[in-house]
Amino acid sequence: MQAAAAKLTSITILLIDDHTVMRLGLRLLIENQQGLKVVGEASGRADALKLAEREQPDIILLDLTLPGTDGIDLIPELLAIAKDSRILVLTGVLEPEAHKRAMRLGAMGVVLKEKAPEVLIKAIEKVHEGEIWLDRAMVANVFCATSRFREVKKHDPETAKIATLTEREREVIALIGEGLRNRQIADRLFISEGTVRNHLTTVFSKLEVSDRFELLIYSYRHAIAKPNL
Repeated sequence: MQAAAAKLTSITILLIDDHTVMRLGLRLLIENQQGLKVVGEASGRADALKLAEREQPDIILLDLTLPGTDGIDLIPELLAIAKDSRILVLTGVLEPEAHKRAMRLGAMGVVLKEKAPEVLIKAIEKVHEGEIWLDRAMVANVFCATSRFREVKKHDPETAKIATLTEREREVIALIGEGLRNRQIADRLFISEGTVRNHLTTVFSKLEVSDRFELLIYSYRHAIAKPNL
């Protein structure tokens, strides 16, 4: 019984949104799911930081538009005081650059408010498991905004970097492009998760990208992987 009860409240969530009705709707949606629990609500920066420090939630659900502050700028502050928390952005902002900046500052995923409720619940669960959540269409939008789907030309200086990739590294990149996570990639290629992580570390170094998000954009831009839309 105790184990079952613990499972029901295994993922704690802090809501940060300046709209009372939105927070109420999110609370009702989240707490109707087994294993999810809202431990606090904040409408602005001061309350958000105070609650994050006190509650140390598993997931911080963050809106990007807050009164008197930019939600994106709040990300490093939240992570500094709630080091084990994972931030999932829930926003109506459609600007790809804003999503990209949020991810680079430490958010582990972005969900648009227009998405179905089940998408948000799945994103919460996946981010809690340590995975990055990126909507396929959202990745494509960022890609379009940065590259306009340019094809790689022979004189492109990036071709030298790409040429250093091994066949296995290309396989890993292609599977990431399909939206697979490390565990799924390991199962598909019959290797360990540790080996997948090692391949990614090498790929990041060879292509001079800093994280999984940049790798996705790079791989789409240079046709190493195809957007799974």
